[in-house]
Amino acid sequence: MKIQFRVLITDRAWPDFDIERAILQEAGAELIEATATDEATLAELARDVDAIGTNWARVTEPVIRSCTKCKIVARFGIGLDNIDVRVATELGIPVTNCPDYCVSEVSDHALGLLLACARRIGFFHWRTKQGEYNLGAATTMRRLSSQTVGLIGLGHTARELVPKLRAIGFKVVAHTRSGNTHGTVCQMVSLKDLLTQSDFVSLHAPLTAETHHLINAERLGLMKPTAYLINTSRGGLIDASALWNAIHTNKLAGAALDVFEPEPPDLNLPLYRDERVIVRRALNGSGLFDDGRALNGSGLFDDEEEVANTYHPP
Repeated sequence: MKIQFRVLITDRAWPDFDIERAILQEAGAELIEATATDEATLAELARDVDAIGTNWARVTEPVIRSCTKCKIVARFGIGLDNIDVRVATELGIPVTNCPDYCVSEVSDHALGLLLACARRIGFFHWRTKQGEYNLGAATTMRRLSSQTVGLIGLGHTARELVPKLRAIGFKVVAHTRSGNTHGTVCQMVSLKDLLTQSDFVSLHAPLTAETHHLINAERLGLMKPTAYLINTSRGGLIDASALWNAIHTNKLAGAALDVFEPEPPDLNLPLYRDERVIVRRALNGSGLFDDGRALNGSGLFDDEEEVANTYHPP
């Protein structure tokens, strides 16, 4: 098929672009793979493309403004905090995402991290690897069915997590700004009540100016000293310095994190080296089986094809 337009893909978390390239070729598009993800490189590469697809790289104002033919910016995921949506909107450029991307995988992973905290798996793994075999080293563990999980945010991932938690026996409460249960029939509570009641707090909110450092020193102070904080959403939701202070002073039992501020984090910081903190690179869907990538790619690139053929920026 004759090349009709060009698509810049800024980055990937999988080995190659074979699937994406094949889908784009069917749509008459040439895939341009970024050689680096810094702003200057992306701005230069964007000058002669019709669409931008991004995974984690930041698509900033200079990148978007340099793409004078841009018809769409597509995110390979759910959150849009790495794209300057305000500038795209100003220029009449649609921004799309994939709202169900890796929902099952991320909810599974959030559950796995929570269970690892509940059963002290990370703690004992660390101690045993150091040659210590002392089952009394950890704090007392309680039966899961006697504990409460608080979900901050009820997006697609959190909604898929709810039945998994209930199947184990957890009581589940939630907090959203709107108070909408989204069909989960969760008990909706204030943020303060959620933090004070929950044995595990799992973050599922988007990162915005309003939610940046939502979990700060004051709110960490509301949590039980036996509670754990789980974050599979965005690193910027947590004030990492405040989190370390809470754990270091035994005002919080621990945390499980796979997102950070900044990315990548300085792993030499004491927070990330503490045995009570599980630290993992966010790879929930980047080891994707090919059918998952194809479904994600076709959904996004169908949007790009349609817009590229019908949309004309003002």
